[in-house]
Amino acid sequence: MEILKPDICVIGGGSGGLSVAAAAAAFGVPVVLIENHKMGGDCLNTGCVPSKALLAAAKHAHTIQSSAPFGVSAAAVAVDFAKVRAHVQSVIAAIAPVDSAERFAGLGVRVIKGHATFKHKSTVAVADQFEIRARRFVIATGSTPALPPIPGLDGGPCLTNESIFDLDVLPAHLIVIGGGPIGLEMAQAFRRLGSAVTVCEAARPLAKDDPECAAIVLDQLERDGVVLRSPVKVMSVAHGAGKVTLTIDGAKGEEKIEGTHLLVAAGRKPTVDGLGLEAAGIRYEKSGIVVDKKLKTSNRRVHAIGDCAAGQLQFTHAANYHAGLVIRNALFRLPVKVNNDVIPWVTYTEPELAQAGLSEAEARKRGYKIRLLRWPYHDNDRAQAERTTHGHIKVVTTAKGTVLGATIVGAQAGELIATWTLAIAQKLNIRAMTGIVLPYPTLSEIGKRAAIDYFTPSLTKPIVRRIIAWLRLFG
Repeated sequence: MEILKPDICVIGGGSGGLSVAAAAAAFGVPVVLIENHKMGGDCLNTGCVPSKALLAAAKHAHTIQSSAPFGVSAAAVAVDFAKVRAHVQSVIAAIAPVDSAERFAGLGVRVIKGHATFKHKSTVAVADQFEIRARRFVIATGSTPALPPIPGLDGGPCLTNESIFDLDVLPAHLIVIGGGPIGLEMAQAFRRLGSAVTVCEAARPLAKDDPECAAIVLDQLERDGVVLRSPVKVMSVAHGAGKVTLTIDGAKGEEKIEGTHLLVAAGRKPTVDGLGLEAAGIRYEKSGIVVDKKLKTSNRRVHAIGDCAAGQLQFTHAANYHAGLVIRNALFRLPVKVNNDVIPWVTYTEPELAQAGLSEAEARKRGYKIRLLRWPYHDNDRAQAERTTHGHIKVVTTAKGTVLGATIVGAQAGELIATWTLAIAQKLNIRAMTGIVLPYPTLSEIGKRAAIDYFTPSLTKPIVRRIIAWLRLFG
């Protein structure tokens, strides 16, 4: 057995783990990275990258179908699903070298392929080949799809985000269990590529998002032809003869839905099995490894970041944010504290739904006296030119104008939310958003118009009118 004594041992080669390893190596710190599966983790291989590639293909199909208002006519859209799949795989292949073991070895990281298991508080073993005795450990093992305890679900094939991109035929009728971002993104993508799609959700679809804005996304999905069934309970699943049948219980009583393929997108669970956390004195629960605000576990030598850390947002960019905090704390002993309020998230349907900071409901729950600012896409010249007038921005401020949160539903919402994420992180006043000069015509003007709307009520105050009248006397 080879014994290694690096400063940092990273367990997991997904986005968060790679960020820690690359940053530490850049500072000349000895690093060992252990990955049991594919480098790049879920994001590159089965998550963000392939899903956005599939959504892009679906968007192109929809663009052709909806081009008539622009004076452009096209024949019926023909989808070659084998080529769609090839496009998805080619995107993964194009990005993979950036996350490869070879590249990280070139950066100075010792990459080990295998399963890591803690032997005690300061030692990790990989099979009987390596023993790593590090000063600090970072667990970044991510998460895997959670399969709900539905009778009959395990009686035949079902898809998850880990297998749906391996499909070589377009489903005739895709049934989706779960109305969260993953489920709805895939529902719209496959519908626009030609599948019939039914989504079954136990609660409200997009339940974690602002309901006013989420309703606009759900309306578009239904106009696309996606059948949304909620709230319903999936009572059982039956497989047979190349078909899958769901028995659901909803407002109409028990019903059966028959499809050709089943996608389960009902949440995720942290990947912690087999890590030997008990031997390392690391406390964990069903939701993941318990961490404090510094992302430290009950073993002070060990940090946990990303999806495997309990109570944290499960996004690639959240894992990268965590990685930055760990580097600052572990290498430079700087004080750090996780602030989930500064982490945005986006559902990449069309229209997109982006959120940063506090929602209206959360702001009220925390006791703020708030102002709500809105501005619609249909009052924006660029949106009119591109016929993307469906949506609006909703900004939450304090009574004195400090920006607390923003939700955008509409075209390119994921890009537009960046400015508001900065405003929230820097605790800017809404006045700052009115003073910036933006190029015309752009969708970004929607946010500025919402900011200006904060001051509109003051324009009609009598005292303001009297001051203006008085100043006019001076010419």
